[in-house]
Amino acid sequence: MYAWIWRRLPGPWPARLLISLALIAAAVFVLMQWVFPAIAPYMPFNGGTVRTSQ
Repeated sequence: MYAWIWRRLPGPWPARLLISLALIAAAVFVLMQWVFPAIAPYMPFNGGTVRTSQ
């Protein structure tokens, strides 16, 4: 799959590298801004508490 994306990007390899880094940054941004906050309430580790034995 990554080879398919690499072959479809235009330009020589330095341009491809910059475009692929921009695509990765955009994907991380979208995940951090919208996807992870949307699924956070459904994750099982959100309700953890630490108790002391006193």
